[in-house]
Amino acid sequence: MARLIGVARKASLGTAVMAACALVAPPLALAAPPTAKSSVAAPQPASPEARLIDVYRLIRAGDTRQALAKAESLSRDVPNFQLAQLVYGDLLLTRRGKLGSLDVAPSELPASAASNWAQLRQEAAVRLAALTERPPSHAIPRQFIDLPTSTRHAIAVDASRSRLYLFENDAQGLRLVADHYVSLGRLGVDKKEQGDQRTPLGVYFITSRLEARQLKDFYGPGALTLNYPNEYDRRRGKTGGGIWLHGVPPENYARAPQSTDGCVVLANDDLLRLLRDVSPRRTPVIIAPRIEWVAQSHTERERTAARALVEQWRQARSRGDMSKLMSFYSAQFTSGSADLAQWSQTVSREVNAARGRESELKELSILSWRDTSEVLIVTFGEVLKGQVSGPMKRQYWGKEGGQWKIFFEGVIG
Repeated sequence: MARLIGVARKASLGTAVMAACALVAPPLALAAPPTAKSSVAAPQPASPEARLIDVYRLIRAGDTRQALAKAESLSRDVPNFQLAQLVYGDLLLTRRGKLGSLDVAPSELPASAASNWAQLRQEAAVRLAALTERPPSHAIPRQFIDLPTSTRHAIAVDASRSRLYLFENDAQGLRLVADHYVSLGRLGVDKKEQGDQRTPLGVYFITSRLEARQLKDFYGPGALTLNYPNEYDRRRGKTGGGIWLHGVPPENYARAPQSTDGCVVLANDDLLRLLRDVSPRRTPVIIAPRIEWVAQSHTERERTAARALVEQWRQARSRGDMSKLMSFYSAQFTSGSADLAQWSQTVSREVNAARGRESELKELSILSWRDTSEVLIVTFGEVLKGQVSGPMKRQYWGKEGGQWKIFFEGVIG
């Protein structure tokens, strides 16, 4: 990094500072106006990203002297934060009055350093976007239809902005409590097969927590594994696996926006918060090409309709009405190796074993996903009357001829 700063001192100022300021994207489609109160304050002052954004604010205000002092302090305190080091080098150049092109790497840079420069410039742009593209107050991603209070956290990743949003959930609903810069796949998103270096898009769940002692230093202080491929992915023939949320090696602070083999990678301090707070099995993770933010009340109609659909399924099962019950299932239904005919036999045995006892659905969760088709992901605990517990199940519902049909159902955990 020292060498890169040395080159930067001899090059023009067409690097991350001014280029990133010029490249900030327009606000989110539903972003609150500048005077509106955001649902999340700016990042905490102690975080390196917040300190870097403070430097950018000073640059925009024309206070390069104060910006230089803060950039020097940041680069000293977090020496592995490459973007901060480059910004510091840029500010040193301003003392010599050297300004130049914003669109190309300095000619003095060797090819390998020019590539690194371009990645840092992209990182600066997406980090700066987080300063201006704040989600509307009290808004949530539209995929979060219904979450029980037992699901204490939810995560959404906006691939277009290299940003992860962390929500807390309670009786009042979801509340955005933090957001972090992330790195995604080298070749972008929409993973289709093993080794394509893309990050998957869809609705996933954290399945386990891996500790640092279980991993190489490459993954940082730990990892949270995702259930890719999910049943919707499998239905469409997607392959691969090993998609995690994880950190970076100790010598790095962060990675370029597109630099992973498909995982979602955070700075180690940001990952540690997730490792501390979120729970495996219950925490949903939405990875979207672009998050559509909606008011929580906006999902009420969809929530009511989805609950009514699941309730009709529950009533048919409780009554033992096999004809009605099986009408909810797709002709293309699969569960493991079982097709619809085999599944019908399994369901019939379960209904007979219940002996007319009504079932209750506990901790109902409903998430949605829309791309080329529409899917509902429904998770619940099924408890028979007179019992205190039961299996946790997950269903995938898809639209067929305008009707919702279950194409997968199984016990989880």
